[in-house]
Amino acid sequence: MGEEGSDAENKAKTSPKLTLLPLIALIFYDVSGGPFGVEDSVRAGGGPLLSLLGFLIFPLIWSIPEALVTAELATSFPGNGGYVIWISSAFGPFWGFQEGFWKWFSGVMDNALYPVLFLDYLKHSFPIFNQSIARIPALLGITVSLTYLNYRGLHIVGFSAVSLAVFSLCPFVVMGLLSIPRIRPKQWLVVDFKKVDWRGYFNCMFWNLNYWDKASTLAGEVENPSKTFPKALLGAVILVVSSYLIPLLASTGALKSPSSQWSDGYFSEVGMLIGGVWLKWWIQAAAAMSNLGLFEAEMSGDAFQLLGMSEMGMLPSIFASRSKYGTPTFSILCSATGVIFLSWMSFQEILEFLNFLYAIGMLLEFAAFIKLRIKKPELHRPYKVPLQTFGAALLCLPPALLLVLVMCLASMRTFLVSGVVILLGFLLYPTLVHAKDRKWAKFDTEEPGLPSNTSREENSVFLHPHQQVADEASVSLLSDLPSTELGQESCEVLVEGVLKSE
Repeated sequence: MGEEGSDAENKAKTSPKLTLLPLIALIFYDVSGGPFGVEDSVRAGGGPLLSLLGFLIFPLIWSIPEALVTAELATSFPGNGGYVIWISSAFGPFWGFQEGFWKWFSGVMDNALYPVLFLDYLKHSFPIFNQSIARIPALLGITVSLTYLNYRGLHIVGFSAVSLAVFSLCPFVVMGLLSIPRIRPKQWLVVDFKKVDWRGYFNCMFWNLNYWDKASTLAGEVENPSKTFPKALLGAVILVVSSYLIPLLASTGALKSPSSQWSDGYFSEVGMLIGGVWLKWWIQAAAAMSNLGLFEAEMSGDAFQLLGMSEMGMLPSIFASRSKYGTPTFSILCSATGVIFLSWMSFQEILEFLNFLYAIGMLLEFAAFIKLRIKKPELHRPYKVPLQTFGAALLCLPPALLLVLVMCLASMRTFLVSGVVILLGFLLYPTLVHAKDRKWAKFDTEEPGLPSNTSREENSVFLHPHQQVADEASVSLLSDLPSTELGQESCEVLVEGVLKSE
């Protein structure tokens, strides 16, 4: 890669790695960030019963299967790029690129929500943020400030996420304790099926329990990912489910509020009714800070995904350029620009669009999980879901059906917008290949993608020093590791594969 590439590798090598606790916090913010946003599940569900059942059942049929699949594949392919690497290994670089494009686009749309929600919580106490003259500069200022924090280093983002998580969850622990004398369990059973909004209900459940795979795009920045990832995912599942159920059980059991009152921000009103004004202010502050944590976790995942795609040759090498802090500067700026341009959309529009694109990408991930079990049984899997191929397929069936249901409930406008995004991805891939052929931009590898599962005699390609062979059938893109961990004498390894179709 030359001097520039060596500098980037040295920056990545000297940058502190993510350890267990910061990784749990980042996964927590990738998925949840606390109970802020679950209020709509009570309103859309016509009462507490469906909301509580949803957060008990959905983790079993959705969160746990997705976390298990992520644990196996992220430890098998521990490189920046995450699910893009999985799909490329299973179905080839074209579909790997599509997966990356869909997931990046949905991630940027998701991130556009958080500066808006941050101000939405503050405007209850500071009405000036209802006015465009104050709101627009505030949105830009928040986005720029948080983008700079991302630029300063992933380890800073990780430990900031730990502090934000503690601050955001503490008021709900206090609220839960204060509500105990007032809880009436029969209130948890209230439901009015005539008021159930099934589209809103499923979209709310899905949005609050997805993105378990997002942290896989940071796998190259994790210390000892084969051991750290499974532990972090387990800890995050417990933390996320608890952060939803405890506040819902406390608030719906202690208060007889009509379901129509439950909308974004209602937990602050619940806090005032249970604990007083001080608890309301604490919950508002926690909600605002939680949105900052959500923004940081999402932007980190999006930016390092682009970095990983660049290292794989799918994007120009400028996307893999690192700052002196080891962060992908251009990729961060690209994601931040997308956030600014999308922040004008409404909450419900963004929510439905990003859910649809995310659902398509997840169907491809589950298919890749099964395909790799069949296609590459010899693949080194530091963590393996304790099921044979048939059992693994059954594990993926319930979440796959849920994904199809969410897509079927989408509006026609969502179908049209998502169709345009998908078409754009189909056109962008050959355009980038043509740009490489014409040398309009510099790419890191001969052809976009990973080596496919072809015979040893067909082709070979040199990997960069931050890569290693996971087994004879596949390649895992890794961040720089000591040679003793790599178990190789040389930095440059010749591996078998093919980067272009015959």
